[in-house]
Amino acid sequence: MSNIAVELKNVVKIYKLAPGVEIEALKGINLKVNKGEYISIMGPSGSGKTTLLNIIGTMDKPTFGRVIIDGIDVTDMSEKELSDFRCNRIGYLFQFFNLISTLNALENVMLPMILSGKYTEKEAQERAIKLLQLVGVEEKIFKNRPVQMSGGERQRVALARALANEPAIILMDEPTGSLDTATGARVMKLTKVLNEYLNQTFIVVTHNPSVAMIANKMFYIRDGKIFENPPKELLSFDIAMDEKEKYSLLSSQLKILKHSIYLLEERLKRGDISYNSYNETKKKIAEQIDKIEIFLKGEK
Repeated sequence: MSNIAVELKNVVKIYKLAPGVEIEALKGINLKVNKGEYISIMGPSGSGKTTLLNIIGTMDKPTFGRVIIDGIDVTDMSEKELSDFRCNRIGYLFQFFNLISTLNALENVMLPMILSGKYTEKEAQERAIKLLQLVGVEEKIFKNRPVQMSGGERQRVALARALANEPAIILMDEPTGSLDTATGARVMKLTKVLNEYLNQTFIVVTHNPSVAMIANKMFYIRDGKIFENPPKELLSFDIAMDEKEKYSLLSSQLKILKHSIYLLEERLKRGDISYNSYNETKKKIAEQIDKIEIFLKGEK
């Protein structure tokens, strides 16, 4: 039996926004996660980390490449097959908990077990109680609906739900994003214990270094590519701008500022603004224009 929980082979994801308009969100991702590992994937907004998590979680399909979860190639599965697979093999922990508001804590944890068809209602209830106890939810919370719980309690209930069907992996998308620092730390410590003592596989995507560092292995994603131990330039923007770029940018800005004065004069003519307001605003814009013109004259 394979020891690999997740394997991505040359995964590419292209979104077609309009005819002739495409975005390549993932660019040939290769990734292996062994069973029992706790890995983090860290990257800024727009780096491709949520797309990557959606593909690992079978919520989305790659444009090219293969996705293998728990030894099973899920790439070409139908939506019905993927739905059943997710229910039984993958647990999720989201930033905003995604608990069903009309169900109480116990029912939220029972639901995926009942949907799986592997448990009777009584068996699901018994297991749900044990899971809620495992993650430290007090019995008095069992009958509470999400609105009656604190953020930390909701995330613990969500964690119990993620464990419901003994998943091969638990995927976490910014799991502390809606929690205060202390509560977030307690939730992450709990996942660490479950990893170390129950050998549960965790994959967390985050932009928070404190969350990422809890993992045994860290990866970085940037512009749709994944890196391990990346060079420093991958973790920061290159904000250097040559003089030609600066000249072009400021020339465009100068046109916008001059147009702003034109629009300001039109508003004054219509009586939309007072003369004092007109003068104050025009003065500020004129100062910006003078500053840009001084630079542009020096560059000619």
